Amino acid sequence: TNGTRMPARHAGSAVLRRARVSQGHHGAQVISAPVARARGGAEENLVNDALASAVEVTDESGDDRITPDHHEDVLKLCAALYGQLHLGPAVELAVTLIDAQRMESLHREWMDLPDPTDVMSFPLDELRPGTAQAPVTGGMLGDIVICPEVAAAQAASAGHDLRDELLLLTTHGVLHLLGYDHGEPEERAEMFALQRELLSGYLGRPAPTPTEA
Repeated sequence: TNGTRMPARHAGSAVLRRARVSQGHHGAQVISAPVARARGGAEENLVNDALASAVEVTDESGDDRITPDHHEDVLKLCAALYGQLHLGPAVELAVTLIDAQRMESLHREWMDLPDPTDVMSFPLDELRPGTAQAPVTGGMLGDIVICPEVAAAQAASAGHDLRDELLLLTTHGVLHLLGYDHGEPEERAEMFALQRELLSGYLGRPAPTPTEA
């Protein structure tokens, strides 16, 4: 895990600040830096009015395997995660699906590593989970980018479907946005136990097994 802070910079249309690179899921990265919203050609499915203005799911991957049901499922998952982690409906989050070429570009730019990865998280306000007594009422949680091409390959390798992998990566990304990491054994045990608990609770069955680095 690399906790190095990087200088503020501009990258295309995205404005990136307070950059800190850390290891994500399997080859995944979490980067503490704002990413400008990209909505061009986006298809959004809103689960409810409470989250409609705060959570968006955007598909820019061009991957035919991604369906409206996947969009809806990710949004429903986010609503469940917000409830379990005590995040209010004004907490902003964006999940964007991108193609392998764009993911590889981000991978090289931020980690200086080749090949596309599965998920990258960009925290903004460095929020932490709330409690029932003190929920998080606002702020910008951040952005998650997922590569369906890599997700599909990992799903096939692990023996579960693309839906499960997308939900797994989304849960993992949200936890990174909230400050969880797995660079140390204790951190990993905590993060992955919570990930299993949250995703199993949403699915109503055991969570899919994550791909190991």
